[in-house]
Amino acid sequence: MSLWLLILIPILAAPFAWMAQEQSRSAPRWVTIVALSVDGLLALFIGIGNHAAQASGHGAWLVESSISWIPRWGISLHLGLDGLSLILIVLTVLVGVVATMASWKEIQNRVGLFHCNVLLALGGVIGVFLAIDLFLFFFFWELMLVPMYLLIVIWGHAQRRHASFKFFLFTQAGSLVLLVAIVALALLHQQATGHPSFDYADLMELTLSPEMARWLMLAFLIGFLVKLPAPPFHTWLPDTYTEAPTGATIILAGILAKTGAYGLLRFTIPMFPEAMHEFTPIAMGLGVVGILYAALLACAQTDIKRLVAYSSISHMGFILLGAFAGTELALQGVVMQMVAHGLSTGGLFLVAGALEERYQTREMGHMGGLWAVTPRLATMALVFACASLGLPGMANFIGEFLILFGSYATQPIMIILASLGMVMAAIYSLGMMQRTFFGRQQDTRSVQDLSNVAFGTVLLIAALQICLGLYPRVVLSTAQPVMKQLVQAAASSPTMPHPLSESLLSSHLTTSQGSTP
Repeated sequence: MSLWLLILIPILAAPFAWMAQEQSRSAPRWVTIVALSVDGLLALFIGIGNHAAQASGHGAWLVESSISWIPRWGISLHLGLDGLSLILIVLTVLVGVVATMASWKEIQNRVGLFHCNVLLALGGVIGVFLAIDLFLFFFFWELMLVPMYLLIVIWGHAQRRHASFKFFLFTQAGSLVLLVAIVALALLHQQATGHPSFDYADLMELTLSPEMARWLMLAFLIGFLVKLPAPPFHTWLPDTYTEAPTGATIILAGILAKTGAYGLLRFTIPMFPEAMHEFTPIAMGLGVVGILYAALLACAQTDIKRLVAYSSISHMGFILLGAFAGTELALQGVVMQMVAHGLSTGGLFLVAGALEERYQTREMGHMGGLWAVTPRLATMALVFACASLGLPGMANFIGEFLILFGSYATQPIMIILASLGMVMAAIYSLGMMQRTFFGRQQDTRSVQDLSNVAFGTVLLIAALQICLGLYPRVVLSTAQPVMKQLVQAAASSPTMPHPLSESLLSSHLTTSQGSTP
């Protein structure tokens, strides 16, 4: 029941947030913050309280709950929490609070409905991270899309209708492909055993022909790559991130993109290890293309939100690269990169939203000369720019370093090319700082610095970035049992190589007291 509370708290709080607007404009915001805070504390209590009881072997959940739902079709309300789910749920709550704070001044009309949709979207995301019945997983996968569409089309900017339609079209197309694969797996289970099943554990035991495994793996991969996103499925992202309100953009970049990465780790890799191995060079190639192509486009942007949007695609390419590397070290880097990217991108979009609010434009050419006028905003922008370019001491550096180091033995040429993305990140990140806070002086007399509340919000994100950059063990040790299971599942394929790069360093990272690599 405790796992269902994690999902139900934001969903049940949503109508209360809507109705609270009759009291005051700030009431829905406080309802959202309180609901998410309670949810985050509950997740930590459940995870920490059951950490010692985690069993060994595949499918070792910290907490598990299963209730029969539609037994004729083999559908159950099956939820499970492990280290990976715990990390992403805590990140979801944190990003949700940041998005609420970022919307405090920007959203002034239909405030209750806005926060109602925020809570529904986050409730769906938490359901995605907990569901281990694939029908239930798909239900939550679809649930989170509708409120996100409404957040964009109602409160977005001038081109919001075009952006929201593009977002919905791409994500629904990917979801349709995913649904076909899920149903096919259930029918294959019926063919093998006499009864259908959507349960994760049952489907893991299926023996598939190589050709069928390849087609199903490709369908799962497409569904998750659309959400990640990776080329050539990325074209919805720049328009959507640019036209969405700041709070919705933070949720999209900080959390929704992580559901695609989660799907790769939870389903694609362990369920189709041989097919995944055959597709590894192509998938890692897509990751490298995403890193370099998006970084190049980010360097050419004059709109600050589009620059951050393309940088997000580039950083998510590292996640695709590490997920298919097949080493524990690279997979640990993937988890760290998911957390770090959620924090740094959320902070950058919050800064971009603050600049847009002050200048009424996103064009960096119309900004400049703010360093002395807005020291709080400028300092926080510099911190997040440094995180984005992978400065040592920041969480992004840990994630990208582990991915590159752990993947080198698998595809050395691709890793060398991918490392150029970090060089390009320095170009567009520092270029953004130069154009917005230095450069040609503008009329800055009326520009105000961050308020105490906004400054406290970005300061919290920056502090977490630095803390995880200096002490990543809290994330790596929590995710380690799940990553070991993924490596074991991939290695169960007779064609899979035995990676050499993770043994010593991964052990050092997760067992030593000094955990900075």
